[in-house]
Amino acid sequence: MTTMSATIETNAFVGYPDTLSVRAGERIRFHLGSEQQSQVDVKFVRVRCADADATGPGIKYEELTSPIDGMHDVSFHEVPCGSSMLVPVDARLAPADAFSFGCYIWPTRLLDAPQTVLARWCDDSGKGYALQVARDGVTLRAGSGHAGEPFEVKTGVSLLERRWYWIQGGLDSTTGEMVVQQCRLAEGVMPERRHEVRATAPSAWQLDSGGPFTVAAHHVSLSTLRTTAHYDGKVEAPRIAEGLMSIEALRRFDDLARPGLADAALIACWDFSEGIDGLEVTDRSANRLHGTLNQLPCRGMTGVHWTGDVHDWRLAPREYGAIHFHSDDIYDCGWPATLTLDVPANWRSGVHALRLRPTSAEAAARAETFITFFVTPAAGAPRAPLVVLAATMTYMAYANSALRLHAVHFEVLTERLLMLTGDDIYLQEHPEVGQSTYDHHVDGSGRAYSSWLRPVLNMRPRSQPGNLAIDTHFIDWLEEKGIEYDLVTDVELDRQGAGALAGYRVLATLSHPEYYSEAMMNGIMAYQNAGGRHLALGANGFYWRCAFHPKAPAAVEVRRGMAGTRTWESQPGEVHLAGTGEPGALWRHSGFAPQKLIGVGFAAMVYDHAGYYMLTPGSADPRVAFAVEGIRADERIGDFGVRIGGAVGIEIDRWDVGLGSPPHAVMLATSHGLGPGALPTPEEYRTTVHGLDGEQNALVRADVVFFETAKGGAVFSTGSISYVLSLSHNGYDNNVSCLTENVLRRFLDPMPFEVPA
Repeated sequence: MTTMSATIETNAFVGYPDTLSVRAGERIRFHLGSEQQSQVDVKFVRVRCADADATGPGIKYEELTSPIDGMHDVSFHEVPCGSSMLVPVDARLAPADAFSFGCYIWPTRLLDAPQTVLARWCDDSGKGYALQVARDGVTLRAGSGHAGEPFEVKTGVSLLERRWYWIQGGLDSTTGEMVVQQCRLAEGVMPERRHEVRATAPSAWQLDSGGPFTVAAHHVSLSTLRTTAHYDGKVEAPRIAEGLMSIEALRRFDDLARPGLADAALIACWDFSEGIDGLEVTDRSANRLHGTLNQLPCRGMTGVHWTGDVHDWRLAPREYGAIHFHSDDIYDCGWPATLTLDVPANWRSGVHALRLRPTSAEAAARAETFITFFVTPAAGAPRAPLVVLAATMTYMAYANSALRLHAVHFEVLTERLLMLTGDDIYLQEHPEVGQSTYDHHVDGSGRAYSSWLRPVLNMRPRSQPGNLAIDTHFIDWLEEKGIEYDLVTDVELDRQGAGALAGYRVLATLSHPEYYSEAMMNGIMAYQNAGGRHLALGANGFYWRCAFHPKAPAAVEVRRGMAGTRTWESQPGEVHLAGTGEPGALWRHSGFAPQKLIGVGFAAMVYDHAGYYMLTPGSADPRVAFAVEGIRADERIGDFGVRIGGAVGIEIDRWDVGLGSPPHAVMLATSHGLGPGALPTPEEYRTTVHGLDGEQNALVRADVVFFETAKGGAVFSTGSISYVLSLSHNGYDNNVSCLTENVLRRFLDPMPFEVPA
C-alpha cells in the first residue's frame, strides 16, 4: 500500500480513457498528452483512498502489474473546442452562377473580431465564401484565391445580443455583384429594421474552397479540417438557393414544411427541428445534402417560431428549430490512442487509475498524474454480497468545475479563503478542456453537457476534494474492515437497469449520487422491491433528472429547470433534454422525489461548518435495535470528521412523508449543531417559512432513516454528504463506524426483513 504527499505537480501529463468503466478481461484505451514531456512512465494502480487531506487516511493505492507498464512516448495535442455543423463536399454548394444564402440568428457573444455563421471557406487557400457577424454588423466575404485578401462587404450596423435577426448574403459571378443584408425581427416594442449593402468585386472571385460547407465556424486548413472563428449563439434554418434573392424570397422556403412545394431553385435548406435527439441534420431540399454536428452543440432550443404555448420540443418540434452553438463546446478531444490495455481478468473491481510519471527519478519525485477509470467484475465472475455504485454521472456533472473560481459569492458561502490549486491554475490557462455543468460558456449560457472524452482534473487522486475523493473514504473503510465488495458504475446501471445490480444482496450508494437518469432511478427501485438492501450513505442524492445522450454516450446532459439549487437557469421553454426529450429538472418535479426511493431528500446546504447526530426516541424501536447497538442514547454521533469536523455537513437530507417517505420508516437519529450557516434549498420555499436557517427552521436538518421493503429488503439512509468523512476517525474506531458496520453486517445477513403491518 502506498501513501504519498499531496504537494506534487499533477498536470505534467493530461489525458482521458475512451470508456469510464471497463469489465475485467476487456479492453480500454488511453489518450495522453503533455506540453512538458516526450516520454512517460506508466503504472496502473487500484485506489483505496483518493483524498489527500492530511487529517484523513491520505492517498492510498495498490500498484498493479500490467503488460504495458514502463516507458511510452507522449506528445502534445490541441483540444479542438468549438461546435459546428459540417456538410460534406459537394459542387452544388459553390454554384457557378448567382446564389443567395442566409439564416436566422440569435447571437449571444458579439466581438470586434468576426464570427462565421455560414461558410464554405478555407483560410489557407483564401477561397470560398462566408457570412460573418461581429459587433458592427454582418460581413459577406468572397475568396480571391489569395490568402488574407478576400473581397468583403459589410452592413456596418451594430447587432444586439439575444435578439433574433435574419442575415443573408448574395453573390453573382457574372457581374461580380455582392449583397449583404441584415434584418432585426420585430420583438416587443422594437420594430423590424432592415439594412442592405451592395458592392461589386474588382475581379473574379473563387468560391469553391474545395472543402465542406460549415455552420458556426469555417476551416483553417482542409488537410486538418481544423475550424476557427466559431460563432456563439443560436442558428435556425440555414439555406442556399439559386439567384440573387430578396429577404422575402429566401425566407419563403420556410413553407417547404408543407408537401408539394419543392422548388428547383433551392439548393439546400437545413431543418434543425427534425431529429432533435440526434447529431445528424436534415436537408429538406430535393438534393438531400445532410449535415453532421461536431462537439455537441445544444439542440431542442426555442427558435423564431416559438409561441410559448409548448415547453416540450417533442410536442411542437417546429417551434424548436434552433441550435445553440458555442465557441467553447467540447465533447471529444479526438486525440489518438497512446495506450491500449486488455484489463487482466483477475483484477479486482474497484476504482483504478493510470499513474503517469516523468521518466527521470528526479522529475518523478515532483510530478505525478492519475487518470481514473473503473473496473467492474469480469463477465461470469462470482459476485460479492455487496456492490458499491460509483456515481459517475455526478462525477461528470461536476467535471472540471470552475465554480469556486468564478462565483463571486464562493468565499462568503463557505466562510473560508479561497486557496488555488495547480488544477485551478491549469483550468484557467486551458479553458479549452471544458468545464462542468455548474459553469457557464463564454457567452454566459449554462453548460448543458459534460463528457469524459477530455481531461477531467477533479475526478482523480490528489484533486480538489469532493465527490470521488469523499466516496473513496467508504472504500477505504471497507478495505480496513475486510468486507468483500464489487464495484459497478452509473454507466452500467443506466445501460442495464436493475440487471446491473442482479445477484447482490446489498447496494451501497455513496456521498453524493445527485444526477440520475430514469433508467437508474427505476433500476434501484426495482432492486429494492425485489428484496435488495440499500445502504444510502450520502445526501442531495437522486435530485436532478438527466441522461447520458443516446447519440453521444460519453456525455451527460443537464437542463437546470426553473427551481432547485442551481448556478444557472434554463431559458424559458428549454428545460427538456435534447437527447431524450424528458424534462431535465428535479426528480421531485417529476413526482419521484428521493424520499420515495430512500426515505430522505435534499433539505439544506451547510458549507461553513458541520454538525452531528443524536439518537431520537425512534431509536428505541426494536426494528432498529441492530443499528444502534453499542451507541449510548446521549452520544453525539459523528462530532468529528476529516476536513469539516463532523458527520453532518456540506449538504443534508431529511425525512418527509409529504414528499414520499414511507410512513412506516423509523427516524432513528437527527442532526444537531446546525446554526445560521445552514440554509434550506430553494425548492423548500414552497410555503410560508417560519424562520430561515438551521437555528430557526425545523426543516433544516439531516435525518437517519430505516425502513423495510418488499420481499425481505430494507433501506438505511444517513442524510449527509460528510457522513463517510467520519468513518476513519480514531483509527476507524468511532460511533459512525460502529453504526455503519452494524447496519451493513445486518444487511449482509440473508435473514429477511419484514414490513410492519
